Amino acid sequence: MCVAIGLAAAPAALPAAPALAQNTDAKPTEQAPANGQEPAKEPQKVDEFAEAQKALGGPAGNPECVWLGRRVVSLLWRDDLDTAFRHLDLYDRFGCPSGHIQATFRCLLLHSNNIDPKAADSLNGRVNSCWINPTLQVTAPAAAPAPTAPAASVPSPTTNR
Repeated sequence: MCVAIGLAAAPAALPAAPALAQNTDAKPTEQAPANGQEPAKEPQKVDEFAEAQKALGGPAGNPECVWLGRRVVSLLWRDDLDTAFRHLDLYDRFGCPSGHIQATFRCLLLHSNNIDPKAADSLNGRVNSCWINPTLQVTAPAAAPAPTAPAASVPSPTTNR
């Protein structure tokens, strides 16, 4: 009896099977490059590393130090300390200067008002510019006019002991 039910249901399923197997769309298939990156981004990365090598000289400008160091600083900024420390171990293993991480992170903190938390490129751009030149000067906001008369002494809500 089961065989009879199976044979009766088979012709109903057969016409649907060939239709599912055929692809009638004439769209060409898009293949990703073999190296996994878009071709346009590869020269940009090489240019960034070459720029860092020219500006920094020494080990901080080596491509592996630039790549790992920028990642460490970005991860520190995003409070992902565990991952940052794992990257920092690799950074140290490659012989990269640890003082450059500190100087870059200090620069990032001093320029943090220019970082848009919703735009990833904002953080990446600031990390890159601080990596290239960690001594970037902070642009001071317009100075407030000095008061003409001294303000009256206001008592503190806490007591001094």
